[in-house]
Amino acid sequence: MKAAVRIALGAMLTLSPVLFAQAPVAAAIQPVISFQFERTGLPVPKFTIKVEENGSGTYQADVIPGVGDSGSGAPAEATQHVNRAITLTPATVAEMFKTARALKYFSVQCDSKAKNIANTGAKTLSYSGADGHGSCSYNYSENKDITSLTNTFLAIAFTLDEGRRLAFLHRFDRLGLDAEINTLADQAKSGGALELGTIAPTLSSIASDDQVMERVRVRASRMLEQVKAQ
Repeated sequence: MKAAVRIALGAMLTLSPVLFAQAPVAAAIQPVISFQFERTGLPVPKFTIKVEENGSGTYQADVIPGVGDSGSGAPAEATQHVNRAITLTPATVAEMFKTARALKYFSVQCDSKAKNIANTGAKTLSYSGADGHGSCSYNYSENKDITSLTNTFLAIAFTLDEGRRLAFLHRFDRLGLDAEINTLADQAKSGGALELGTIAPTLSSIASDDQVMERVRVRASRMLEQVKAQ
């Protein structure tokens, strides 16, 4: 009898890892905010930024590069599709989700009814989560919260594309870095470029390259200091 009990217990112990493996704990699904933009004639005519509430996200874009068209001798890049992971700062993410929930997950009328408004690009904000979902599409919005959130996403997209341009110039035209990094610095100062941490590896590469002009390296180093302070 004891032998039979031992065999039964042994069988249970052998099977228990399998039984446990068949019932994994489901990972919590993060709410997601998505911003889509499309306008022909721009260097980045189409992009989508998706952000989860934990700060992780993705940036997907179709890029028609303008870098290399200035006669600098750098080869023009071919049209490319960008698909990369990003991580945003907690403060930015918190404000995004606060706004989304205040706007009923974007289940609101966000496009202006005014006529003769210039084309500023087709935009769509959407929210998906266990607490709700919704979306709205617009060219121009008179809703201040929609406008503020739009500007945030556009400023993040600007930073990401500047990172691409800086990486290209660092490889092919170091002298061109001077004007480009000044543009980024000016936009960062005015709020036109946000989340510099998304391009920290590129800035670090420039800052540590003694073949790059000193003032460019200093600019890159200062931006990295701003990232660390966030």
